[in-house]
Amino acid sequence: MRLYLSCDMEGTAGVCSWQQCDPSDPHEYPIYRRYMTQEVRAAIEGARAAGIRDVLVNDSHWDMRNLLWDELPADDDLRVTSGTRKPWSMGQGLEAGFDVAFLTGYHAKAGDAATLSHTFSPETLYNVTVNGTPCSEALLVAALAGSYGIPVMLVTGDRTTVDETTRAMPWCVGVAVKDAIGYSAVNSLTPRAAQEAIRAAAAEAIGRVGNARPFAFESPFEMVVETVNVENADFIELMPGFERTGARAVRFTSPTYPGLLRAFIAATRMGAAANAR
Repeated sequence: MRLYLSCDMEGTAGVCSWQQCDPSDPHEYPIYRRYMTQEVRAAIEGARAAGIRDVLVNDSHWDMRNLLWDELPADDDLRVTSGTRKPWSMGQGLEAGFDVAFLTGYHAKAGDAATLSHTFSPETLYNVTVNGTPCSEALLVAALAGSYGIPVMLVTGDRTTVDETTRAMPWCVGVAVKDAIGYSAVNSLTPRAAQEAIRAAAAEAIGRVGNARPFAFESPFEMVVETVNVENADFIELMPGFERTGARAVRFTSPTYPGLLRAFIAATRMGAAANAR
């Protein structure tokens, strides 16, 4: 069996501030990237205990080169995609042929009253919907997996995103490693306790695969993106296929979900260019 794992960082146990997630921070970031890596390793170990062998890990946070290679399993059945800009961003490497997908270290979407809540680019995007459904990063990536027939079976992170994801995918095992107290405060498991819970949940998740189904939106697909500032929408509107629907809103439609997500990734990067002063 083949596992695809996309790992973010803001949903890692203990994380409550941007400094802990920012690669330019010389003090806290080195500590928390290690916790991120250890949660990924715990998920791999649990999955392998339940029969998974081949694993592809997509480092999906910030500049996407956070994982500590020497703390990951050392074998030829594990591959890691690292670096930016990846054409498919947090879904890089997803394709037909994987049996199951995991999402670790994920966080609440922009607009949620939760710690470090955002969707892809906090300076650029305020809200993202697909066919009218407000979407977190977890739902956006899960729908890409679903377009290839791959079910998401494990999600770990803050309680807000874990609850949202498991409501949409009741077959998915969730591990809420922390609860939000505010935007920059959490009530969290210790890293070691979180890793133990993730390891056990990963094994349970593989055991549930037979009762799972891929997550998917209905075609045709419509995405509405609400930006943080007017100038972000100004830039996105320049892209072919995007329709301006409001001062800070644009709309895009596609007959396929991968086509929709690829346009969204490009729009996020185009909109972010407007933040330069």
